[in-house]
Amino acid sequence: MERAAVERWVAGYERAWRTPGTDLLAELFVPGASYLPSPWARRVEGLEAIARFWEAERTASDEGFTMTSDVVAVDADAAVVRVSVVYEDPASGRWRDLWVLRFADDGRCAWFEEWPFAPDQPEGH
Repeated sequence: MERAAVERWVAGYERAWRTPGTDLLAELFVPGASYLPSPWARRVEGLEAIARFWEAERTASDEGFTMTSDVVAVDADAAVVRVSVVYEDPASGRWRDLWVLRFADDGRCAWFEEWPFAPDQPEGH
């Protein structure tokens, strides 16, 4: 996997989050993908389960937010990306995440692991 391909994947992830429905997820994830929304959460397994998870998690596809990202590392089929999200609705807050990604040969994600951090999180937890 190359850095530019990871950047395109992240852009596709944001586009899918902003698009109604979950049809675009098939372009991002292999059918048996694992999606870990935090290091302490139960894994979401498979494309259909990821789609249900997305629909339950997002307020709406048109929720206002700004997302920036920086690919920190790429090694073979793995990548680490630093993501910042600031929502227009103050109740949704702002987040800094680390994404640990593993890609299949076709460029779709087989493993997604998110480490979300919010500014009001207790330190050391």
